[in-house]
Amino acid sequence: MPLAAERFITPEQLDHAPEDVARASLYDLVRINRYLGGRRVLRSLFGGLVKPQEQFSVLDVGAGSGDLATALRGLYPGARVTLLDHRLLHLVSAPAPKVVADAFRLPFGPASFDFVFSSLFLHHFSNEQVVDLLTSFRAVARRGVLAIDLDRGPLAYHFLPATRWLFRWHDITISDGQISVQAAFKREELLALAVRAGLGWARVKTHRPWSRLSLSAPF
Repeated sequence: MPLAAERFITPEQLDHAPEDVARASLYDLVRINRYLGGRRVLRSLFGGLVKPQEQFSVLDVGAGSGDLATALRGLYPGARVTLLDHRLLHLVSAPAPKVVADAFRLPFGPASFDFVFSSLFLHHFSNEQVVDLLTSFRAVARRGVLAIDLDRGPLAYHFLPATRWLFRWHDITISDGQISVQAAFKREELLALAVRAGLGWARVKTHRPWSRLSLSAPF
């Protein structure tokens, strides 16, 4: 399927994969974050908002295996990160504290965390749902809403199948990766959704060559 000019959302296989397949694909996602820009963008995103020894709390929504939460704790020893995912299987190997819950019905009161953060999560949802999610994130956060996601483009779309021989990606990783890029954002699209969610001061930055976007909306 060629890359569409606009967002095109279809279900990803990981959400319903059996345990052994899900674990293999989650491991690939850890490698993608480690070697293909996820951790770099994380460092850049939080680096402008918190000091190295500062204590702060984060809700990581759609946290999966928790690799970015672990990376964040390594960068900031005072970070208290709570992981949330809708599927228990994704969180089995993740560090505590962790919560299985629906991101559209966050089980927390207003201003429960300094920051609400998500990575490679928002693109799973329609524009209206993204606005709803960001609105709920804003309600739970005290200091800001932060997100990392994909920049929709040909480099990201073709990268995983082109590098299968080198990285030995799982079949689901390649399939879901291209589905994710089809559903991903351009910078101006994500910014417009943030503004609709009441984050009118938000900034969205493109990170090349990693084909990532970062959304920063500090209060």
